Parts: sequence; structure tokens; C-alpha cells
Amino acid sequence: MSETQKVEDRPGAGPPPANSADRFFKISARGSTFGREVRGGFATFFTMAYILVLNPIILSSAKDKFGEQLDSVQLVTATALVAAVMTIVMGVGGNLPLALAAGLGLNAVVAFQIAPLMSWDDAMGLIVLEGLLICVLVVTGLREAVMRAIPQPLKQAISVGIGLFIAFIGFVDAGFVSRIPDAANTTVPVQLGGTGALTGWPILVFCLGVLLTIGLLARKVKGAILISIVAMTIVAVVINEIADIKSWGLTTPKVPDDVVASPDFGLLGDFSLFGAFGEVSVITVVLLVFTLILSDFFDTMGTVVGVTAEAGLLDAEGRVPGLGRVLLIDGAAAAVGGASSASSATTYIESAAGVGEGARTGFANLVTGGLFACALFLTPLLTIVPMQAAAPALVAVGFLMMTQVKHIDWDRYEIAIPAFLTIAVMPFTYSITNGIGAGFVSYVVIKTVLGRARQVHWLLWATSALFLIYFAIDPIEQLLNVK
Repeated sequence: MSETQKVEDRPGAGPPPANSADRFFKISARGSTFGREVRGGFATFFTMAYILVLNPIILSSAKDKFGEQLDSVQLVTATALVAAVMTIVMGVGGNLPLALAAGLGLNAVVAFQIAPLMSWDDAMGLIVLEGLLICVLVVTGLREAVMRAIPQPLKQAISVGIGLFIAFIGFVDAGFVSRIPDAANTTVPVQLGGTGALTGWPILVFCLGVLLTIGLLARKVKGAILISIVAMTIVAVVINEIADIKSWGLTTPKVPDDVVASPDFGLLGDFSLFGAFGEVSVITVVLLVFTLILSDFFDTMGTVVGVTAEAGLLDAEGRVPGLGRVLLIDGAAAAVGGASSASSATTYIESAAGVGEGARTGFANLVTGGLFACALFLTPLLTIVPMQAAAPALVAVGFLMMTQVKHIDWDRYEIAIPAFLTIAVMPFTYSITNGIGAGFVSYVVIKTVLGRARQVHWLLWATSALFLIYFAIDPIEQLLNVK
């Protein structure tokens, strides 16, 4: 974040609270306004609304052990419901602008790794079990203790890495960057556009959106990110009407035939908590749950630290306000997601878009959660925003988070190298968890090599050991003969 932004957007002492809502959410105290919170809530929703389309596609495309598939309409309802409820709960209980929804990556693990081994009910039961175990870690204080044991420079590196990662997500989801098919027999993994060049109207919408967003940010226009999303959505709708567009991706920007759609709550409660133990070995269940917990644990940790740091809400020691409540709500969200068959719900890095728009409190979550609640009935209307119109917000937020790199002491290799690996591995492996793991393990190793092993908190030793298991999970499974 820029120094200008710190001074103008985050004053140390705000005006007296205007009303009870202001006092409860500490809006004025955090230097925010109701207008900023509302804009931030809208911006967060529009940058993560794709989950209403993508999560049902991922989960409904897979078959369980018995050849059963989940209904896509029911999945839309479950996805929207979980996002609405848990985002509002986080806003009220955690008072941070952190929205929650079904986690990408985690839903793919459920669909393509867990479901083929058992029934959907059993697979979702494992998600519920994972969420409950995370809650136990929070209640015992272990999850919060791990976060507090992380050195401040590594926390800053996590924020920077997430900034690059979220910008990369924006470029990829908009089609500005694409993966080169393996059949191409090339050593270059990604390319410009879909063919090595920028082609098509959707890419133009994205490029114009990026230019509009950065131009508005440079002029310090209030609502810059939200203005860009709305403006480019309108442009996309017009272009879609007058041009021959093969595909916009997941969401086509066109005026829907029907504005209202009836929700179908048929999947709620369809889970078996311990059914998986009757389908696969205990070792397999343990390894699957371990993988889910580790991914969810550190994805959330990175997101919470990164977003709250960008919001200027960390204290002098780099601690997140109300961290225990935030982590407990996140763990509960995982369990609620499994119980609703929407897969594990987790804190979304796209929340940074709302922070970039000015959100500093949980009041923004009421807006985001309310929009997800509306999506239960207005899905056709609320999902016309194409990724090409929303992705520029991710690029802009990536820039804002990247500026924290200046706080890292690059002359101290014991910090600089782990920080670099944390920053680099996140976008290069498309995983927050992998980046944090690389940073932790390298930090412990370097401290040991320098003869300063005693300076490493015992929780970092334990966590690094878990990450070694995480990175070596395939040979471990082969060694234990786990299929």
C-alpha cells in the first residue's frame, strides 16, 4: 500500500461514532465510512461471484465411487447459501472484511481425489470432520499460536506473495495469460493470450478494465475498483450484443431472460460423518483429512494476514485483531460447507478487492453476504459480470499488496531467502499453502545452518515438519501402500 493511502484512507483516529452500528463495527474508529464499507462489500462480491458458477461446475462434473453426480442447480443454492451465511457471521463475529465461500482447490480435491473413493455423503462427511478438527485446533489455541509464532518479515512476505498470486489469478481468469497445452512439447508453461497473442473482444474488455482501474486509482477516485467493474460489465454487455463472441468463459454478459430463479435446498444435510471409514482404510482417511486441514489451515492463515495487513489493521507486533474468533468462524465454515455439500468453505483472498475499495470492518461483509443471499433468488441477474470485467480489480489489488515488499530487509539472507521463496512459490505453484510451506522450511533450515536453531519457535519446527510430510505425501503413500 502506498504511504498516501495510509495517511488518507487509514487515519489513526477517526471521528466519534455516528450511531450504534458505527460503534459496533468500529467504522469511524478504523478510519472508514459507511460508503466505503458498502463499496467494498460490492467489490468483494463481484470479484468472487464466479464461485456461484465455478463450484457447481467442478463438483457436478465428478462422479463418486458409485457413479452418482451432484445436481448443479442444488449446488448453486448450496454454494450461495454457505457464502451468504458464513460471510455475515464473519462480519458480525470477526468484524473484519473477510468474505467466505467454497474454496477453490479444496473443491477439486473433493471432486477428483476423494469422491471416486467413496459416496458423496461420505466425502462431504470428511469435509465436516476436517472443519470440526480445525475448530478444535482453534479452541486449544494451537492455530492462533502458530500464526503468532511466524516472524513479522515472513508475514510481510506472505502478503506480497498473495499480491502476486491474486494478480496472476486475474490475468489467468481473464485469459490474458493461458497455459500452453502439454501437447505443444514446449518448455514455456504459459503464454500471452490463448495463442501467444491477445485476440478477441473479451481480452479487450479486460485490458480496458485494467487501464481504467489503474487510472482511477492513480487519480485517487473514490470507488475506483467498483466503478471499473460496473463500467466494464456494461461495456461487455453491449459488445456481446453487437459482436460475434465464441466464449466469455464461465459467465456470459447478457441480459438474462429470467431475473428470478427458485433455490433448491435438496443437498443440505447430505453427509455421513464417519462413513468414509467403511469405504477406505483408516490410513487413507487420515492422509486425506491431513491434506485438507493443512491446505485449509495455511490458506486461511495467509489470506487473513495478507488482507488485514493491506487494510492496515495489524498491530505493532503484526497480530490480527480478534484472531481467535476469526479462525473459529473459518473452521466452522469448513464444516458448514461440508454439511451443505458445497465443499469446504474458507476465507477468500478476493476480499482484498473490498479492502482496496476502502472496507475496514465487518460491515462490508453484511453487504457481500446480503448479495450472496440475493443470489439465491437472483442468480441470473447477479452472475452477468464476466471475469474479464472483474479481474482488473485483482490486478490492482495485487499491486497494492505488492508494495509491502519494501518492509522486508533484503540484506539479511536468513530472512530474505525464505521471504523470496514464499513470494515466488505462491504464484508459480498457484497455491498459498505451498508458498508458506517453502518459506517455513527454508527459514528453519537456514537458521539451523547458521547455528541459530534455538531462535526458531518450536511451533515453526513442528509446522515445518508437517510441511515436509505434505510435500512428500506421494512417496509416503507409496511407502505405506496407500491407494
